[in-house]
Amino acid sequence: LMLFAVLLFVFTRIFRIEVPYYPVILLLGIVLFTFFQEATGQAVTSVVSQEGIVRKTQFPRLVIPLSLVLTGLMNLGLNLIAVFIFILAYGVDPKWTWLLLPVLVLLLTVFTTALCLLLSALYVRFRDVEIIWSVLAMVLFYGTPILYPVEIVPDEYREFLLINPLAPIFEQARVWIIDPSAINAVDAAGGWLQMIPAFVVYVGVCILGWWVFNREAPRVAEAL
Repeated sequence: LMLFAVLLFVFTRIFRIEVPYYPVILLLGIVLFTFFQEATGQAVTSVVSQEGIVRKTQFPRLVIPLSLVLTGLMNLGLNLIAVFIFILAYGVDPKWTWLLLPVLVLLLTVFTTALCLLLSALYVRFRDVEIIWSVLAMVLFYGTPILYPVEIVPDEYREFLLINPLAPIFEQARVWIIDPSAINAVDAAGGWLQMIPAFVVYVGVCILGWWVFNREAPRVAEAL
């Protein structure tokens, strides 16, 4: 909430982004991204931090990063209750599209889980992953339409922005949850064909995360 208050002041009083329902759009985006950032950030060192158990006990290594994702999901659920209270208090009417929120959360969770698997496996061998990911997570925060609506991004940069698979998820959350009149993810990209790069990145990260973790998991104890 403190982060939300600071960003709201900066982008409404200093830079003055004027779009309908901006405060609740910002709050929803921060809550969703916080789930992503916290889960992936904690997952980086998760396997190494459990070194004693990993070296002495045989169990599916997948449990370690998945536990962080599930914990993050529980926190997200509680935070979303507060978000919807703010949304209703702000004057946004309930919509049937609110029922589609689990679809967006599922897409975000799958992508988050894949990155958690990838990062936790890589960190066992490459300890610089923690520093690198902290920078990349910040890049993703500013490269996702959280602080700004996608329609104010110039066309020549919008296509590049929407390669980020988080961008369509967050933009669609704005449309389905808060403002149905806002530009949706497909229109923002310029059509379904322009959504292909984001889809390829999304699927590619999911496959890579699963493959790398399964490849490295049997060797984790030896590497530690």
